[in-house]
Amino acid sequence: MNFDIIVLGSGPGGYVAAIRASQLGLKVAIVEKENLGGVCLNWGCIPTKALLKSAQVFDYINHASDYGINVGKPMAEFGKMISRSRNVADGMSKGVSFLMKKNKITVINGYGRLARGKKIVVTDADGKKIEYAAEQIIIATGGRAKQLPNLPIDGKKIIGYREAMNLPEQPKKLVVVGAGAIGVEFAYFYKSIGTEVTIVEFLEQGLLPREDTDVSKELSKIYKKAGFNILANCVVEKVDITGKQCMVTVKSRKDNTIQIIECDLVLSAAGVSPNVEDIGLESLGIELDKGMIKVDAYYSTNVPGIYAIGDVIPTPALAHVASAEGITCVEKIAGLNPEPIDYNNIASCTYCWPEVASVGFTESQAKDAGYELKIGKFPFSASGKASAAGTKEGFVKLIFDAKYGELLGGHMIGANVTEMVAELVVSKKLESTGHEIIKSIHPHPTMSEAIMEAAAAAYDEVIHL
Repeated sequence: MNFDIIVLGSGPGGYVAAIRASQLGLKVAIVEKENLGGVCLNWGCIPTKALLKSAQVFDYINHASDYGINVGKPMAEFGKMISRSRNVADGMSKGVSFLMKKNKITVINGYGRLARGKKIVVTDADGKKIEYAAEQIIIATGGRAKQLPNLPIDGKKIIGYREAMNLPEQPKKLVVVGAGAIGVEFAYFYKSIGTEVTIVEFLEQGLLPREDTDVSKELSKIYKKAGFNILANCVVEKVDITGKQCMVTVKSRKDNTIQIIECDLVLSAAGVSPNVEDIGLESLGIELDKGMIKVDAYYSTNVPGIYAIGDVIPTPALAHVASAEGITCVEKIAGLNPEPIDYNNIASCTYCWPEVASVGFTESQAKDAGYELKIGKFPFSASGKASAAGTKEGFVKLIFDAKYGELLGGHMIGANVTEMVAELVVSKKLESTGHEIIKSIHPHPTMSEAIMEAAAAAYDEVIHL
């Protein structure tokens, strides 16, 4: 069976690439070993947001009296929260299946492995092997939870994000190792429904250490006030799982002090590893760099006709990045002239509460790049909409090049900022200046006014501060 393009993997990179290729008139097949949609739709982006929404609603109910509403004592039904999350994921996967049929894309179920001659050998559930050929092959096999040497995931007492979304019962005490987006989101969910949560982070900055320092400090302050136990600049030396409880040995990197934390489960949330093993890379001589597939600006590997996108290449491991890479890749294959992706204009979103969103340079990165800066900051405590909504925590921070006024970076922490950050992405894409943002009249009252006010603050023109 011959195709113009075969996509190996149906996550947000793979299935989007397949649809765009079909739109461009190419004959397309997609190979998937589990459920359409990959980790993102089935075990990542979508079902986690369903869990987080349950936690947010529960939190709102617990604070109903703040809004003049009296309700009885609420109870979180853990099993029903998990069930709702799984139903949302199943619905999204069925939606991708519909899109495959709509776009006349052949779905091949089974485990795919690259073979010489631009071929993929697929082993189905019965062990039967079938060979497929294509003019071009796109590798989009995604990633999985990273295994740490001192934290081997066994799926029972030491778990990854996949197990954390489908536990049979709620843990009373949980240790989360890693304070990036995955760790912080799960920590928020479990703490909101009553689990005692400790977060251990290797880097000194603490929560979300890749974000701007001001944002990281603000989230850490809010989490500590909410009762999280945060151990920054620490490392997990070992986990004893021989008893009924996990005994987690944590060592401070600052003074080498040791403390032992008792818990029901340990969640390893230390990042993502690419799925590059056992897919036939070595048989074709496809080059790797530090465990990731090497590609050019249009995602071509060193082997002609073989491409790679998403978590298997050294770009941000984000669903929207994989989708954009898939579209760019197939448009280049189809003979169009797409613009290469600007990786300094990729939004990062963390869906804890309050939410965190950012794009572009942090303040320290902009300084290291040699820019002279103008920085504006506007707190949501001064926002009328935030006050009315009872969500006054957080701020917007904008960073501009002092010489030309170009927006270099934007950093936000607060309610619904993951919905607001797209404005900054478009602004950067259009090379907007600070004064152009100031003069773009924002509707009142809205949370997004804080963007206009932060820009004004950078130029000493802020009104409501």
